[in-house]
Amino acid sequence: MITSKRIAILGFGKEGLSSANYLGQKNKVAIFDQKPQDQIDKEFFKNLAIKDVNFYFGGTFPTDPKFDYVLRSPGVKLDNYQVKKLVANGAILTSATKIFFDQSPAKIIGVTGTKGKGTTATLIFEMLKTQNAQVFLAGNIGMPVLDILPKLTSKSLVVLELSSFQLFDLKKSPHIAVVLMITSEHLDWHKNKSEYQKAKQSIVSFQTKNDFAVINHDYEISRSFVQKTKAKVYFVSTREKVNGLYLKGTKIISEINNHQIIGQTSEVLLPGFHNLENVLAATAGAQILGIKTQNIIKTLSTFKGLPHRLELIRQVSGVKFYNDSFSTIPETTIAAIEAFASPKVLILGGSSKRSDFSQLGRKICKDQTIKTIILIGQESSRIKKAISKAGGTSAEILQGLKNMEEIVNSAYRLGDMDDIVLLSPACASFDMFKNYQDRGLQFSHQVLKLKAK
Repeated sequence: MITSKRIAILGFGKEGLSSANYLGQKNKVAIFDQKPQDQIDKEFFKNLAIKDVNFYFGGTFPTDPKFDYVLRSPGVKLDNYQVKKLVANGAILTSATKIFFDQSPAKIIGVTGTKGKGTTATLIFEMLKTQNAQVFLAGNIGMPVLDILPKLTSKSLVVLELSSFQLFDLKKSPHIAVVLMITSEHLDWHKNKSEYQKAKQSIVSFQTKNDFAVINHDYEISRSFVQKTKAKVYFVSTREKVNGLYLKGTKIISEINNHQIIGQTSEVLLPGFHNLENVLAATAGAQILGIKTQNIIKTLSTFKGLPHRLELIRQVSGVKFYNDSFSTIPETTIAAIEAFASPKVLILGGSSKRSDFSQLGRKICKDQTIKTIILIGQESSRIKKAISKAGGTSAEILQGLKNMEEIVNSAYRLGDMDDIVLLSPACASFDMFKNYQDRGLQFSHQVLKLKAK
């Protein structure tokens, strides 16, 4: 427990607020944020439970920057000038995630991956809840970790969704580490792919022989994590038989507690073949913790998924509108395209994450179900070039739409009976929207305004 210390908290967002409320009870805290004060959400000030706080907004800095600890929020880089200056003045660098791992009395189930971690973490949480009342979902999804820390006991179970930002400087690993598909992302934050992948490895690097790792065998980078852990490893695969969970035709098979048929893929409510990867990983984690098969199947047959992940918003005049705004990389957009056999109006584009669109371009060229592509945002020209370089497409390409109302109305006009309008951008959202949630909510709002043809 940290007490009677001077603590600098970098970033006054959801996690920064949580950290201030937790640490400010027994320490003197100061909050830094690069944004000016008028750009900070007023709700954060209202929900700040401590009164004796020094604020430094807009890049301002104290004349005497002496702190015992500097706590960075997930989006703050290690080479941030404020981090470097405070550390140079003697502060110990830490994070809410590091403090949580040091102090939690509960077993931690950590989930990471380029995509799918939110869905998988929530699935595990829902499965565990069927047999344990003391289960918490936190981290990159759900509550900030320090909000739940006072509520935990040794009988509690905590499911954490862990991003590369949270794992980057972590020196402890969870009791059960779940490693999903890992490709490349956040190259606007990380120096390169190697740094991103190394950050992810922290989830297994500090495990012991008494821990467990659930690893997706279908991806080379994910598979390589087995070399970094001392834990008992269970692989999952949609392609071949492994020692954990795998598919055999339409059957979900487990080898964790002897050979067992868990159920049929038709019992899974989540749409899309890619979600079966998440199902296998979640089931493996639940089985390790002794969750009964009937409770696993009950969860799989009722769990509808998370907002902005292949979320069916509405069907209008036979056209189904799906919000997949959370797809911010090409790999997940490819998975979304493959989730449906129906003709599609595909909405693509947004701000840059320095992604490689070549594979997406090839997919679009080969996929005859894509009848129209609406390109939006800064990356529209790069996506169009990738499609052209891959050989071109027979799909109509529409550009130049300026807001979500125009985008949705155009997609509806171009859609026919039994078509799907799919917002799966393969890009970040910050050129036209506040974030991916704002993009998805604007899409949903405009879809709900549509009138039958």
